[in-house]
Order: sequence, then structure tokens, then C-alpha cells
Amino acid sequence: MRVAVVGGGAAGFFAALSVKAHHPTAEVTLFEKSTKLLSKVRISGGGRCNVTHACFNDRKLAAHYPRGERFLRKSFGLFSTRGTVLWFTDRGVELKTEPDGRMFPTTDDSRTVIDCLMHAAGMSHVRVLIGTGVSSCTRETKGFGVELSTGGIEHFDRVIITSGGHPKTEGYAWLKNLGHTIIPPVPSLFTFNMPDEPVRELMGVVADPARVRIIGTDLESNGPLLITHWGMSGPAVLRLSAWGARIVHDLGYRFTVQVNWLGGLSEDAVRSRFTEEEEGMRRKQVENANVFALPKRLWSFLLLKAGISPGVVWGNLPKKDRNRLIDLLTNDRYAVHGKTTFKEEFVTAGGIALDEVDPLTMLSVRVPGLYFAGEVLDIDGITGGFNFQAAWTTGFIAGQLRS
Repeated sequence: MRVAVVGGGAAGFFAALSVKAHHPTAEVTLFEKSTKLLSKVRISGGGRCNVTHACFNDRKLAAHYPRGERFLRKSFGLFSTRGTVLWFTDRGVELKTEPDGRMFPTTDDSRTVIDCLMHAAGMSHVRVLIGTGVSSCTRETKGFGVELSTGGIEHFDRVIITSGGHPKTEGYAWLKNLGHTIIPPVPSLFTFNMPDEPVRELMGVVADPARVRIIGTDLESNGPLLITHWGMSGPAVLRLSAWGARIVHDLGYRFTVQVNWLGGLSEDAVRSRFTEEEEGMRRKQVENANVFALPKRLWSFLLLKAGISPGVVWGNLPKKDRNRLIDLLTNDRYAVHGKTTFKEEFVTAGGIALDEVDPLTMLSVRVPGLYFAGEVLDIDGITGGFNFQAAWTTGFIAGQLRS
């Protein structure tokens, strides 16, 4: 049996290795159009590779996917986080869990994961071709004809598509030609750009926890917020961009965010805290009355935004100034005009419609012998290792070649 795997990312390698594990005599060829294999694995987690997330309840794990939750509930029953950890551990890659649940190799080096996958592919005799894209795939009487970007056509009995996400619908044209419906792609996981907001001067400051809401929608997210040169990022913003991917796309990436710098504390709770701390604060200058331990630069920025001189003694602060400060702490607002998506880490919401793929086999319900895995599917998760887990799961299942 000859099997083609189209795409040399996490899902592609896992699918190829799964084929060899379940069908040892199969001839497996992995095609990668670029000259780089496992590029997202290399840069993930700042070069450490966020392999998966320490969530071992399949239903709770699936809830971290804005697109694909119901689909993955079934798939995780076949291969989930525990399977991923065991797979890598059995091959000498020990994983560790960080306080936020993200799991990394103990070496803190993505090269460890890449070397493991490359070594496994070599030991399994997977044929890996780089700089060789697939231009088209045609169903034949027996199997498929795969047209290569380098010229020529190769013939295979089964084909697994792991070609990843594309920023434009045209990137899926060859799959549409096979008879599949393409959900139009839009970006997910991106920074909110705030070109007109002075808060950008605080680049590098992290507020944790913060709550971020998109005004006019039901979208909100809690967690660390990172102020960047462009605007705002960090887990709170990236999660919000994922859950709201299509909504903010339809808004033209122009909207207003409400930021609660205290993780969701109400105005009444903040006012009560100030009252409780009054005795110890009344003789302090306002700049030193940071009872919520916000980053110093952020506290100073908010004082300035509220029109409060940092040298004013807290006991002499007028009530209206105190109320303005409380409002900013709990109800600050910023205008978003655009997004920043880092090309190498591009994640899409969109791809192959999930109702055209069997979640228990990854087999196309329209084309016999054709399987899908990874981000080419209309599946995407929030940050924290969830996108890789979807790649490992769908790749493993697709490689079983069940029908």
C-alpha cells in the first residue's frame, strides 16, 4: 500500500508515523512544499515547543477549541493528551507541566521534539521530500494521482492531507476541486493594534490578571495581558481573538475593548478596598498608594490618564478624582484599529468543513481513501498547547487508515 502525506508539520509527521505503526509494510511519502520541516514546532513557545496542555478530561479539553469542540470530543476518545505524553515519553522526550498547564520538553528546547519526530521518521523509513509541493490530487479508478509542483504525477492508494491553514480561500482550491466545502479562513490568535493609544508606551508591561471585553459583544477573556509596541497581546487578548475571530473580522478589526486591570473586580469592591486601606494610605503620595500592586509603570500611567498628580497625598485626593481612578481600574477603554499576526505562527479559523470528515477516522465522507488532519480542518484552539494537541490527535487517527 502506497500512502501520501501532504504537509510536513506536526500533523503530517504524526500521521506518517501512525501509518507506519499501524501498517508497517506501507510505503509512506511525506511531501513538504517548503524547505523547512516542522517550522511551527520549532518556533512554538518561544522556541521551547508547547507540546500539549495538561488537561486529561476529554470534554474539558475539547472546550478549549472555538472551532471543532464537538468534533474533537469524539476524536479525543481515541487519542488525547495522555496518549501524547506517553508517545513522547516512550521515545525519550520527557515533558514538564508549568503552572498554567502548558507542557514543554524538560530541555526547554523545541529541537528535542523535532529531533524525536525526525528520528522516528527515519527509523520507520518514511520517505520525506522537501521543496516538493502538491499541485493537485485526482481520484483514479484505484487510488489517487498526485501532481507534484516539481513536475510529474505519483500514484498512491491513500492520501492524508495535512497541509495546514491558509490565509486565503484560494489556498484550498485544490481541495475544493476534490468536492469538499471550504469554510472561508480568517485569522485567529493575534495582537490588538492600537495605533492611536498612548498605552503602547508601556510596551513590556504585564497585568495579571486582567479582564478584556469587546464592547458591543458578549466576548470577554481573563488572564495575563501584555502591552506591546503595537497595542495589547498576551493570553487574555489572544484567547479573545480566537473566540471572536469571525466577529472581529466582520467588524473590520475596528472596535473598542474594555479593560479591567484588576481581573474583574467591581467598582464597589475596589472602593471598599481603598476604604479598608485608608488609614495606612492617607499620608502617602498617590504614586505610592498602589494597594493592588499593579506594575509601577501602569499605575503611573493610569494616574496620569485620570488627571491625578502622582505627588498628591492620598488623604487630600478629591472624591471625583478617586472615582475617576476607580473607573479606569475597572472600566478602562481603548480603540482597536487592526491586528498583528506573526506569519510563522499564523493560525486560521476555517478550512475543510467538519461535517464532511468522520471524527473517528478523519476519512472524507465524500472521497473514499482521502483523510485529513491538522489545521487544514476547520479546527483551531486557544493558546496553551491546544493546537498541537489537535494536530497529534487528528494525525494519529488519520494514520490508522480506517474506513
